[in-house]
Amino acid sequence: MFADWFSNYSTTKFKKDLLSGIIVGVIAIPLGMAFAIASGVNPEYGIYTTIIAGILVSIFGGSRFQIAGPTGAFIPLLFGIVATYGYDGLLVAGFMAGVILVLMGVFKLGVLIKYIPRPVTIGFTTGIAVTIFIGQVSKFLGLDGVASKEYFHENVYEIITHFSTINFYSIIIALICLFTIIYTPKFLPKMPGAIVGIVLSTIVAIVFFPDKVATIGSAYGSIPSSLPRFQFFDVSFSEVVELIRPAFTIAMLGAIESLLSSVVADGMTNTRHNSNRELIGQGIANMVTPLFGGIPATGAIARTATNIKTGAQTRVAGVIHGVVVLLTLVVLAPYASLIPLASMAPVLMVVAWNMSERKEFMHVLKTKTGDSIVLMLTFLLTVFVNLTVAVEVGLLLAIILFVKRMSEVFRVNHVLPDLNSDAGKLSPSAVSNTHFCPQISMFDVEGSLFFGAAETFVYYVLDAIHYQPRVVLLKMNKLCYLDTTGENNLKHIIHQLQENNCQVLISGMHDQPLEIVKRTGLFDELGEQAFFSDTHSAIMHGITLISNEKCHGCRHFAFKECEKLSSVKVKDSHSTKQRKLNNASI
Repeated sequence: MFADWFSNYSTTKFKKDLLSGIIVGVIAIPLGMAFAIASGVNPEYGIYTTIIAGILVSIFGGSRFQIAGPTGAFIPLLFGIVATYGYDGLLVAGFMAGVILVLMGVFKLGVLIKYIPRPVTIGFTTGIAVTIFIGQVSKFLGLDGVASKEYFHENVYEIITHFSTINFYSIIIALICLFTIIYTPKFLPKMPGAIVGIVLSTIVAIVFFPDKVATIGSAYGSIPSSLPRFQFFDVSFSEVVELIRPAFTIAMLGAIESLLSSVVADGMTNTRHNSNRELIGQGIANMVTPLFGGIPATGAIARTATNIKTGAQTRVAGVIHGVVVLLTLVVLAPYASLIPLASMAPVLMVVAWNMSERKEFMHVLKTKTGDSIVLMLTFLLTVFVNLTVAVEVGLLLAIILFVKRMSEVFRVNHVLPDLNSDAGKLSPSAVSNTHFCPQISMFDVEGSLFFGAAETFVYYVLDAIHYQPRVVLLKMNKLCYLDTTGENNLKHIIHQLQENNCQVLISGMHDQPLEIVKRTGLFDELGEQAFFSDTHSAIMHGITLISNEKCHGCRHFAFKECEKLSSVKVKDSHSTKQRKLNNASI
């Protein structure tokens, strides 16, 4: 694995990796602290996560450009876990999530993440953004005595009831940081706006407003400059059972975020990541990080994009990014305690604004479809309940709507050859109350015959046969999928028809449906002679099974062969119809 790193590696590539790693490392420091604080834990735990997860994912992950660490998407979820189970519970849940991610990668489930509907991801991402933004309002305004709550409405209530404690010094500091973050990229594009904003606003606070605003030190104590210590947590089986749901949610969210970040990296570099290896790398990072007090981590899209834009060539850049954060912790940790909380608030507000996907949100909402309902419900549940419930309900509703759509797409049409066309194409319009074949009924089955459409199939076919045909031909060349419920209902139809001495023929069945009927024994039950590769052969065989006596005198002429089987010629039948019309005119 490591040999691949240094294959064709050069001094030029190392210089680019070094520069990129330093820049991304500097950017990651304030974000790591901010995400940790917003998640309800001490800021140093965010730093530990940035170091350990950043290095491990770069080594073991599936994308050579991925930068991992704490992200804004985790904030509401982690805060809720801390509020319910405490910091120790968060560590256990993070470790369990790591195990789940490794198992997902080992069993090659990385591809399944792409099946999560876009409205669900947009809904919870926008909901997370709103939650983060509102969670920083109290720090932006410098409100005193505000307790961070688990639920959105409780936090809003806390802001309203403590609004009288507003601190205008905090607002000034926050505005300085906010405008610096916004305008630094325009005037100093190579400088990280968050770092410039925090440094500038911190200097202003120290020089002009000493002891006027709350700082990281006053709220959380000094940040230790020592390395984190390894310590395995003590946990009971009952606690593990309790934490399964939040751990699974962490794993799913981490998988989604990391694979989305990998896809973004692929698009920027024309490379391809290994999704299963990426899940294993993320899992290893999330198993190791809690043992050093760190919080859950995943691929960070913004930092990964910055890594690429600043010239990263290999995984070495990601490792350097972690080392830079580590050295900064050892050297500059005492100074981090001086940073005002009001300076951290704009950093997270900008993160929330950038991750909100507001344009995509409005685009899906304007479609006024089932996707709009899934989007809105996922968003509201994320904001007002929690991310776990939002994802579960959003996925469930999306599945229900998908089943509904697929059942609506499923079609069964009673068809006959359209003898007015040159090719005699099968058409539902050729069937009428006066034009049908009393002995052969043909049905064109189109779409997916699965549990959501199986009953419709049975009712349509049995209702359409208001007489007793000798042969029922099921044309299935447009049937793309068959499940066991659909197969069972198909078997039910066949048995009912066979009880009435009706022969069932099937034409054009594709590999997947054919494999199902073979596995269930229906193929052997009907016999190979009942299955045909094309409809014409099935029709010709069906004609050999009907009663010639019933064809005698039949005037329907549903098939081209009918003229030969009937004693009445087509010309004579047309002449008889014309005489009746003439008599009616007289």
